Amino acid sequence: MMKMSKKKLKILLSGGGTGGHIFPAVAIADGLKEKFPNAEFLFVGAKGRMEMEKVPQSGYKIVGLWISGIQRKLDVRNFSFPFKLISSLWKASRIVRNFKPDVAIGTGGYASGPLLYIASGRRVPTLILEQNSYPGITNKLLAKKVNTICVSTPGMEKYFDKNKLVITGSPIRDRITNSKITHKEACEHFDLETNKPVMLIIGGSQGARGINIAVASNLKQLSQKGIQILWQTGVNYYDEAWRLVKEHSLEKTVFVHKFIMEMEIAYSACDFVISRAGAIALAEIVQMEKACIFIPLPTSAEDHQTKNALTLVDGNAALFLNEKDAEKNLFSLIEDVMLNENKKQELIKNIKKFKTTDATKNIVNEVIKLLN
Repeated sequence: MMKMSKKKLKILLSGGGTGGHIFPAVAIADGLKEKFPNAEFLFVGAKGRMEMEKVPQSGYKIVGLWISGIQRKLDVRNFSFPFKLISSLWKASRIVRNFKPDVAIGTGGYASGPLLYIASGRRVPTLILEQNSYPGITNKLLAKKVNTICVSTPGMEKYFDKNKLVITGSPIRDRITNSKITHKEACEHFDLETNKPVMLIIGGSQGARGINIAVASNLKQLSQKGIQILWQTGVNYYDEAWRLVKEHSLEKTVFVHKFIMEMEIAYSACDFVISRAGAIALAEIVQMEKACIFIPLPTSAEDHQTKNALTLVDGNAALFLNEKDAEKNLFSLIEDVMLNENKKQELIKNIKKFKTTDATKNIVNEVIKLLN
């Protein structure tokens, strides 16, 4: 049993840049809030990044650091990086000093680096989460400083100190894990017809150009098959997608969104999914038991998205498509498998074998150990 003083528990969290970092942090906060209803939470993100909008929408306070990543190629933006790093370390130091956290948690992204570095230096108990099969640069740099490293899959001891490693799985937002919405209610929410198949496109929180182009090239064929498309394009492809929908008069069958916040409703509405293969996308698709075609990001570090996807593909629980082949082969794969009820149900039956609902609970337990 946890030994706590009567003072209010203070929990500091950081994770951002993409939904794959933000939503696990929110899931962990929700799990801790359930355990400690009176705790005070503070998120730290990167100014101008999506966490500054998404975290408040989830009901938590957030402050921003002036920080960004280093560009891999020679880029003028890299010249400002040292100044951003110094600024972020200084502000992170002030946040830790003023907030006085009992524990600090990082789920990856630019802002979690300075924050967890400062917190660990001030002997605040620290925990990081790495969900992919290849760790991000921030977590690799923090690994020697933090107390606990939570991972989603075995085999991560080649990157991290095995004495700090705990295999917890990937945390999923409570609203998805405990979703009770029916298919009919979900379809009504998005103005979809309940008697026609629904394809959900989720290229990640930033969208995915390769997936968007493949879908755009096959829009007319898909619509002619009676498929309704719920399409999260990301900000950059939104206008182009809408132009194509209007050009082909597909407003009644193709529904375009920059970003879908109510993902639990989108999953309940769809019959199958086209997705990148980030760790969170995989975890959510498994949790919601959806047939899926994964189109991994080909430039992901160490090709970790392909490795993520193959864990399901090798178990006949999902389909795989290289991005370079997606424009040409997407329609035939959908027609051959997703519109074949027996084949689709086989994927759904097999994906259930990968299902787990304990990841958030496991991480919360690790946080409690640190608090003790």
